[in-house]
Amino acid sequence: MRKFWMMLALIVAGEFVFGLPFNVPRFFRPTLLEVFDFSNAQLGDITAIYGITAALCYFPGGALADHVSARALIVVSLFATALGGLYMTSLPSATGMAILYGYWGVTTIFLMWGALILSTREWGGRRSQGVAFGLLEGGRGLAAASLALFAVTVLAAFLPDNARLATEEERAAGFRMVVYLYSGITALTGVLAWFAIPALKRPTAGRSQPFRGMAIVLRRPVVWAQACVVLCAYCGYKGLDNYSLYAVQVFGMDEVEGARLASYGAWTRPLAALLAGLVADRFRASSSIAVVFAILMVSYFSWSLAAPVGTGVPIIYVNFFVSYIAVYALRGVYFALLEENRTPRFLTGAAVGLVSMLGYTPDIFFAPIGGRILDANPGLIGHQNYFMFLAATSLTGLLSLGWLMWLHRRGRERLWHGVTASEESR
Repeated sequence: MRKFWMMLALIVAGEFVFGLPFNVPRFFRPTLLEVFDFSNAQLGDITAIYGITAALCYFPGGALADHVSARALIVVSLFATALGGLYMTSLPSATGMAILYGYWGVTTIFLMWGALILSTREWGGRRSQGVAFGLLEGGRGLAAASLALFAVTVLAAFLPDNARLATEEERAAGFRMVVYLYSGITALTGVLAWFAIPALKRPTAGRSQPFRGMAIVLRRPVVWAQACVVLCAYCGYKGLDNYSLYAVQVFGMDEVEGARLASYGAWTRPLAALLAGLVADRFRASSSIAVVFAILMVSYFSWSLAAPVGTGVPIIYVNFFVSYIAVYALRGVYFALLEENRTPRFLTGAAVGLVSMLGYTPDIFFAPIGGRILDANPGLIGHQNYFMFLAATSLTGLLSLGWLMWLHRRGRERLWHGVTASEESR
């Protein structure tokens, strides 16, 4: 029962800490753009500040997680992130929003991320890494979809039946209540995390040199290869941010309908991630990832050619859900590669830090690039070009995975040559 509560706490903490910086603009993008009077490119530039701050925090934050209580880091992260949401309700200027996103980069990454992945790996042991990370990602998806569905209802309560007729005041009031909701849930999750996550014993290896692990993983090609795989998979995840905008600009839905459609897609996350985890434990995480990247590449390419007329309509809807499933399947297993790569346990945080520092750089470049692609050709053409860009990232992911599998074939004893058995067992 203790393991159940621990995983539940990891799931909700790992999702709700990212609700304010990620899920609010993902599910409520048209409303956010209207309330703040931002263009796609401007919002992309603001969220890129988060990516820059996060990139600076992943590596040292991962090393910190190897030596500091994961429970303490997670709880502080949740409360600090919720405070940022209260500031967001004041509807700050573009400069204020940029500062806020920089602040969230610290609270969600430096404090949370390494501790979250390390705790999940410990939960899964040596034989259930796919299940552990599949449960984490799938559970996060269930939590995200549930809260998004409720938040859409909250937003709709402040808007007229025809959301297009909403006044600026009605739209702003509805958006504020959505942010209050996300902030309150994030803070309450901090309370749950304190009681449900045990104070895990920290490894003793290299304790006198807390950042020694960073120097070790920097010299490991297998870590860099995994980082490239995560980078390409994360581009697919970032691509989901514009699905509600696609529904509004291409299908002609209003902002509530677009948010609702995006929230429906999020419901595929629990099943996709958990099934991917089970398959990864039955076969190999790398093989599962290769298949999913190939599916994504075909999905994005066919979507880039489809128009919302005639036979194009079912093609678009099929690819809408196929791409959601594939993206969430990737997220459910790409950290299971830590075990397949034989990453020493005492280097988990450092390895996660390096993988994440490179792998999540789309937080810096994806939104600005995607925003400019969409703004350059507003409407259908812009979105078709956007999906062609996503197809290219999936192809790159396949090539990166090929590099990783080549490193495995060279001999597993070479992956961590020089890291002594006595050091790893401490």
